[in-house]
Amino acid sequence: MEYSADLIKQVEEKWRKKWQQDKTYSAKINSEKPKHYVLDMFPYPSGAGLHVGHPLGYIASDIHARFKRLQGYNVLHPMGYDAFGLPAEQYAIQTGQHPAVTTEQNIKRYREQLDRLGFSFDWDREVRTCDPEYYKWTQWIFLQLFDSWYCKDADKALPISELIEVFEQEGNKNLNAVCDEDTEIFTADDWKNASDSEKEAILQKYRLAYLSEAVVNWCPELGTVLANDEVKDGVSERGGFPVEQKKMKQWSMRITAYAQRLLDGLDKLDWPDAIKEVQRNWIGRSQGAAIWFDVSGSDRKIEVFTTRPDTIFGVSFMVLAPEHELVQEITTDEQHDDVEKYIDQTKKRSERDRMADVKNVSGAFTGAYVEHPFTGEQIPVWIGDYVLAGYGTGAIMAVPSGDQRDWDFARHFDLPIPNVIEGADISEGANDQKSGKLTNSQFLDGLKVKGAIKKAIGALIEKGIGEKKINYKLRDAVFGRQRYWGEPIPVYYENGVPKSVRTEHLPLELPEVESYLPTKDGEPPLKRADKWNYDPEKGVVPNGEGFPLELTTMPGWAGSSWYFLRYEDPNNSEEFASQEAVNYWKNVDFYMGGAEHGTGHLLYFRFWTKFLNDRGHIPFDEPAQKLTNQGMIQGDSRFVYRIEDSNDFVTFSKRKEHKTQRLHVDVNIVDGDKLNMEAFKKWRPEFKDATFITEEDGTYKCGSEVEKMSKSKFNVINPDDLCDQYGADALRLHEMFLGPVEMHKPWNTQGIDGVSKFLKRFWRLFHSGDEFSVVEEKPTKDELKVLHTCIKAMTEDLEKDSFNTCVSHLMICVNELSSLKCNKHEVLEPLTILASCHAPHITEELWEKLGHESSIIDADWPKLNEDYLTEDEIEYPVSFNGKMRFKLKVDANLSKDEVEKAVLEHERTAQQLKGNEPKKIIVVPGRIVNVVH
Repeated sequence: MEYSADLIKQVEEKWRKKWQQDKTYSAKINSEKPKHYVLDMFPYPSGAGLHVGHPLGYIASDIHARFKRLQGYNVLHPMGYDAFGLPAEQYAIQTGQHPAVTTEQNIKRYREQLDRLGFSFDWDREVRTCDPEYYKWTQWIFLQLFDSWYCKDADKALPISELIEVFEQEGNKNLNAVCDEDTEIFTADDWKNASDSEKEAILQKYRLAYLSEAVVNWCPELGTVLANDEVKDGVSERGGFPVEQKKMKQWSMRITAYAQRLLDGLDKLDWPDAIKEVQRNWIGRSQGAAIWFDVSGSDRKIEVFTTRPDTIFGVSFMVLAPEHELVQEITTDEQHDDVEKYIDQTKKRSERDRMADVKNVSGAFTGAYVEHPFTGEQIPVWIGDYVLAGYGTGAIMAVPSGDQRDWDFARHFDLPIPNVIEGADISEGANDQKSGKLTNSQFLDGLKVKGAIKKAIGALIEKGIGEKKINYKLRDAVFGRQRYWGEPIPVYYENGVPKSVRTEHLPLELPEVESYLPTKDGEPPLKRADKWNYDPEKGVVPNGEGFPLELTTMPGWAGSSWYFLRYEDPNNSEEFASQEAVNYWKNVDFYMGGAEHGTGHLLYFRFWTKFLNDRGHIPFDEPAQKLTNQGMIQGDSRFVYRIEDSNDFVTFSKRKEHKTQRLHVDVNIVDGDKLNMEAFKKWRPEFKDATFITEEDGTYKCGSEVEKMSKSKFNVINPDDLCDQYGADALRLHEMFLGPVEMHKPWNTQGIDGVSKFLKRFWRLFHSGDEFSVVEEKPTKDELKVLHTCIKAMTEDLEKDSFNTCVSHLMICVNELSSLKCNKHEVLEPLTILASCHAPHITEELWEKLGHESSIIDADWPKLNEDYLTEDEIEYPVSFNGKMRFKLKVDANLSKDEVEKAVLEHERTAQQLKGNEPKKIIVVPGRIVNVVH
């Protein structure tokens, strides 16, 4: 009986249906077994569905989950959908269709594709971030953050009620808390005499979820704020619309309170070093000093942060971020127009672009000066887009001899460049290269860097113009989005004061709106709702009653920052997850996802976990103990070459004979490198009259390039097509066999034919003709050796997530057993278990044929018996003067002397020696014999 395409389809449909009916992969709390939580970064369900690159990580995590269950672990392996977001909303704007409708359609499509690949997901635990029963708890967590502050003494978040108690008793003079840098000192009487709005303004400076002015990426065309990772080259990733920097009143999360803990926690995690390094750099801890410069002719000061206060005598100008709060105040009338023009220009560039652009120098002089705190010298104040408002203080003291960008800026604008000796050994009387003045830095002469820094900080403190300080690049996360398709922020405004929606009124559900665009006045889409006010007693009420509700919604990362916890207890209506559930399942043991989330999701994910731990809701402070990044399966793109200003296409070999434009073409109408010209004409209307300049044999050959698999590049391979042709097991094996899971690798459809043939050979081991034929005879030593070699190799490789090499081990094992014509039950049953992690459908069918009523997932992983791997005989290559002449099999237990004796007694040794005595015989036990004569 061949494992034909029809039989594959029948087998795979049968087991998918049975797994679903029997809830084979349903996970329950079981204190008798150790738990193992396997999690995938859940997908955003787009209308395009899955291509073959998407399942790579899911296949790997599924193999891992199955392996752990076979090892005796109680495995939790859930799946859900990151279902809020901008793409569904943009589609709704274009078509008028509610985002919930398209999201549901897309989820249905994803579910069909995921099911077809035989994943061991517990679908009873499915979550969707757009489900009100889910985002009720996302809103609840937001309110916990709103109701918390960060105490530095306790090094944790505490309830805001405890902060208010401190204010009532002693004000904030002795408080050691994370707060806004402009927070003023006040007494208990000041607090008591403050109005409600004044008190809330103070609390906003401490809350972990707070409302404040922030510089954001504003996209007018989309009508919303975008995260940094949603902006590329100054335009929105979605739609390619211009993005500008804009200061807006915005909800933010005080993630900076957790900066040091986020850094320290990395040391305990089994995460890729590259991800940990990315997070360390993003958090960006640096030690140095804050220095205050007096603005000339003003009572204002400009604070800078520097890691090298010892270079202060090399300062020749100051640069502020264009968004710095003092720019408008200190700019002179003469410089006003230049400064405004430059600020407008800067708004069109994202912070990421500004940080990356090290070649183009630009700036504007404010006309203002500050006094050098030691020399009293007048230092000009400029603005430049290489300084960011959100990093440090948004101001730098420029030391052009010590910093490349400062040097470039000084050279571009012809500013002074004082000579500062490397290593902070600043020589007294060093020449100022522009003005000829001398820099007076005698008190730092001769000191090494660390000593110079220490002495400089001491001098700053003594003079009252600075202090020792630790700074982080990490900035508070902008949380609000001016869009519709997201979780409503559960806040209402009473006389302008933000207040929490009551817990019993959650979820605060998205209202119906007539359009998903911002209003004509630029208000978010929720402003269009007819019923979007709040009464603390009644809940949501029609407009005109109660108090106005917040109009912005949460970002996409809100729902994904805690979803792993909801999987642990997904149907709980009383709390986000019970204590029993979180105490048993705890955090994730194996997390699979893309490296591109290193500074987004994975940071917020850790931040919210630490916060929930602080407030006593969960017993751990890291969400995932182990992280594995799957690589990218790249597409093998194909190209045609259109002659400019024509509809003529020239074949690859003749493309340089004409002036051509290279165009992507659908890989599905290309066979190897040969274009199906008729299919091409039918592919798109503009090509229906295409003509071709072909090869000499009449074929049109395409160009090729390996690049990211993407619908826009027409190089997407649909997994459904491959499942139709080869089956899901073959696709799973092939994706693993392409290479290590963490590496990028090009897709190769031809390779799937090889694993398909392997599955057919595997099937034939169990069959004789059309009959299932497995016998109960005792296996031979050779058969047991083959099996246990595979057990050893697969166990070791699965423990280290080497999924690709496991396919090789299975292939070798099946080939050797086929050569031995082995059909012994004692060998084939454990082999079936070994193969079940990679190929679950075929192994379930064979497991049933072997006489088992329960699923193979409930079996035990085969135990290794090292005795079967020991050799009875050893074959020695025997060399004479270093040249191998013959091989000799001897008993594996012979001593060196006995091996030497057996060699000397062999007839071929006599032929080589020709009656002479050997000078020396070298025996390397188990490896080689060399006779020197």
